Amino acid sequence: MEKLTDLHTHSTASDGTFSPSDVAALAKDAGLASVALTDHDTTDGLDEFMEAGRSLGIETIPGIELAAGYKNTELHIVGLFIDYKSSALKESMEFIVNERNERNKKMIKALSRIGMEISLQELEENAGGNIITRAHYANVMVNRGYVKNKEEAFDRYISSGRPGYVKRETLTPKSCIEVIRKSGGIPVLAHATLYGYGYLEIHNLVGKLKEYGLGAMETLYSTYTSRQSEELRKICEYYKLVKSGGSDFHGLNKPDIKIGTGRGELRIPQSFADEMKDILK
Repeated sequence: MEKLTDLHTHSTASDGTFSPSDVAALAKDAGLASVALTDHDTTDGLDEFMEAGRSLGIETIPGIELAAGYKNTELHIVGLFIDYKSSALKESMEFIVNERNERNKKMIKALSRIGMEISLQELEENAGGNIITRAHYANVMVNRGYVKNKEEAFDRYISSGRPGYVKRETLTPKSCIEVIRKSGGIPVLAHATLYGYGYLEIHNLVGKLKEYGLGAMETLYSTYTSRQSEELRKICEYYKLVKSGGSDFHGLNKPDIKIGTGRGELRIPQSFADEMKDILK
């Protein structure tokens, strides 16, 4: 039987609903050979995650997902097999946390102006960790009865161009890739189809990121169609990048996405992770 992995998951350290150790346990129960934890802009859950992997007998891969401002969108760069205690990563985390804190102040004010009173304490309690994302705003808005569900929160209030949205300052794509490299990891372009680009634009984007040191891209992902996976595989091979893939598991915050299998059809070969390890030797 082919060994499988999942190289893109989230825990309560960012905007997932399962603890880091639970993510490892779920991956083990799903029969995966390995799993990566790639929380947004934080490594806080990785100690617990790595220890759980050792206890459960599953390979746990330390990772992170960084946001990068690019033209009129926000790219996500996943770092896999990182030294999550490196000084380079620590410095970047301090910048990111400071910028998130400033954004939170502004978003709370923006929502207050349209009659939605949300406190920082509520957001912190909902997040459970140091990273507050828009998913946590959506949860609080549902809890307070301002919206019927999280989809309404995003569609009407906290997506780009909506009255409660505030753009945050992020790292550049180049700096994201460089800090992952300095931390001993492989930089991966996440979910390339979600940025609103056509295949030619994705091709050009990947070429630019390759110049910065991009090492891999996700050719398998929960929302990709078979054609999208095939087109991205061609781009990946054209630039001689390593293939990666992940479910983008968030637990109950994305209830249709299961660890390892996404919406049911996802199968990510362990060979993706093994090739990355070979490169890093």
